Amino acid sequence: MNDAGGKVMATRELTPPAYGGWRKLAALILVIAAIGLPINQIEAYGLLLVAAVIVFSGEVRTDRLAWAAAIAIVAVCAAGQYLLAPPRIDEGNNVFLPGGPTQALERLLPAEVYRQMAAEFEALYPPSVRCKPGRSGCWQDENFPDKAFAFSADGIWHKSPYSRSVTELYFSDPVWQHLGFTNDVGYNWYTPAPDVHRNYRDRRFWMGLHRWHLAMPWYEVIRLPAAYVGGSFCWRGEVMRENSDGNFSRWNGDGCRTIEAADAGRSIFGIAIKPDTLVMRITPPLKVRLLRIAQGVIVVAAVAFLILLLVRIRRGPARLAFLIIGLALLVIVIDDASFLGGLRPLDGGDDGLVYEGYGRLILEYLMAGNFSEALRGCESAYYYAPGLRYFRALEHIVFGDSFLGYLSLIMVLPFVVLMLFRRFLPERWSLTLVLLFVAVPIGTIYGTTFDQYVKWASKGFADPAAYIFFLSGILSLLGRKPLPAFFGSLLFALAVFTRPVVSPAVAVFLGGVGIFALYRREWLRCAALCTGFLPVFLMPLHNWYFGHMFLMFTNNSVDPAIYVMPAAAYVAAWHELLAFNFAGGSFAKALVQMAHWLSGPAESYWTIPLNAASVVIVGYVVARGRNFDPWLRLLGGAALAQHVVAFFYVGNISRYHFLSWFLTMLVVMVFMHDVGIGWLQRRYPALSERIANHPMALRLASGLSRLQKSAA
Repeated sequence: MNDAGGKVMATRELTPPAYGGWRKLAALILVIAAIGLPINQIEAYGLLLVAAVIVFSGEVRTDRLAWAAAIAIVAVCAAGQYLLAPPRIDEGNNVFLPGGPTQALERLLPAEVYRQMAAEFEALYPPSVRCKPGRSGCWQDENFPDKAFAFSADGIWHKSPYSRSVTELYFSDPVWQHLGFTNDVGYNWYTPAPDVHRNYRDRRFWMGLHRWHLAMPWYEVIRLPAAYVGGSFCWRGEVMRENSDGNFSRWNGDGCRTIEAADAGRSIFGIAIKPDTLVMRITPPLKVRLLRIAQGVIVVAAVAFLILLLVRIRRGPARLAFLIIGLALLVIVIDDASFLGGLRPLDGGDDGLVYEGYGRLILEYLMAGNFSEALRGCESAYYYAPGLRYFRALEHIVFGDSFLGYLSLIMVLPFVVLMLFRRFLPERWSLTLVLLFVAVPIGTIYGTTFDQYVKWASKGFADPAAYIFFLSGILSLLGRKPLPAFFGSLLFALAVFTRPVVSPAVAVFLGGVGIFALYRREWLRCAALCTGFLPVFLMPLHNWYFGHMFLMFTNNSVDPAIYVMPAAAYVAAWHELLAFNFAGGSFAKALVQMAHWLSGPAESYWTIPLNAASVVIVGYVVARGRNFDPWLRLLGGAALAQHVVAFFYVGNISRYHFLSWFLTMLVVMVFMHDVGIGWLQRRYPALSERIANHPMALRLASGLSRLQKSAA
């Protein structure tokens, strides 16, 4: 009897389904508050990731006393971190480009240091190898540094007269040093070696941790507090130390020295004009090390107590979540491990550098109180898709100079995909497909794969973020309650704001949901759909207010480099076909456009038959598939609408079309489960039986059964 009563009470303690999401989000916010901002170190992010998995795979309690205790724990943790905080090291850095209209570096840096760096720059990049001003992508036409120390998002929460302040300093690879200035939009040049260049990539597959190398000339300066006396400073390369008379001594090669009282408050410059030459490490004295260890222990203990107080752990879902995350992290490490807490120098001339550079400028404007310029977003009338620049600014507030915010969004993708599969397919099919999506690159041939989203997200492009918002919005709209409808349409608005190219799919799916709600007279749900989607009109409002022009989305939608096949070109193609006169080339151009479309994510003509058959299947499900789930038919309609984009816009850039091919794959997989497998078994019974009884198939089925049981 007591056990039964205990079970009843435990059940009542757990979060009701309608509010579980909010309480899980609140629990995660408490975890973030305990860790402290910015979360820009891999250890802190790893702790946050583990806590997030446990929270969202578990059940959050509603007991008020538990929540009050959790808030008290966070307060104690914050107070403990403040009281035990070791003195911080002032750190500054910037790109080194001599000259410029303001001569800022020559005016603001110590004369000896500037002369030394300028001499090394002239020796490494003599005038004979430099690009000529006026040439596309030439660094001499771009911005020059206008201050001695670049803006750093890491410095928002801990002010410093330099770029930022830190409690530890050790780097041998500047990609892991979080040098935010490397992606300032003013340095959007792409001159090749031996001229000044931005980066180079090591393409060996085992070099994931050190895939990217910073090639920009730069410098580092630190100023040590008195608390670091007795520690050690080690370096490799070239450093210049400030003496008591204000002059600088030059140290070359490798070395270590004990930090003395005379070193406190004096500047030490590290010079990195030549790539991959500078290494600096500060080992603090024992007292400072103990303070840092104590801070870490307090944070880990606080997070552990928060989870124990607020979360009832569900081991099965947690095991599955950790498996998926482990596979996802393995894919990321192989592709480019700098995405996991580093800051790679993005490629010059790419959209990714523009989004990141604009995001950094927006954040600078916010910190300076210039809210009008922050809202303007560096463009009076949007040319580039607007959403990601603002996401980047928010990301850097929470995660400092890192891409961990975008990484978090990417880590959500496999779970969104799994939930979509589960909505339309049995559990075993869903597990199989999500594991294939994450771990096996078969999706590069058909339907897209996780690796493709990682690749473009790590390069800073907006497409993966928009598709994740769209797919998450679908999950929220697959129901009939007003609140999920609001958030689903809001996610659709974010998808359009991030990448307007998803508008056709949004229009079909959201329009279908709205018509269904009107038909059933669900007025509150209709109001929620409209209200959630209202933010999409901030784009034309921005363009009208700042650019004094009416523009719904962005003005690159009619750029001939992107809008390659207008409707007039298809009219001309039909005229050529009917007249059997192909001299104009429009018919050939239309054929190439269709071939690019059906090449799919593989961008290969060999996959055209497979993709063409898939589109036919989707068309059948939408037009004739009354036995299919109406939601699936609506998804098929959204997929077909999104495919239309490939008729007019660049077709041989696969990232533009990831969403249409993913939705196509989803519909086709449901068709195969409901119709295709049965037809094949009836048409080819012997072959189907041999496949089903093959040892490999039996082992796979057994493994999936075990995984399904462990995830329950």
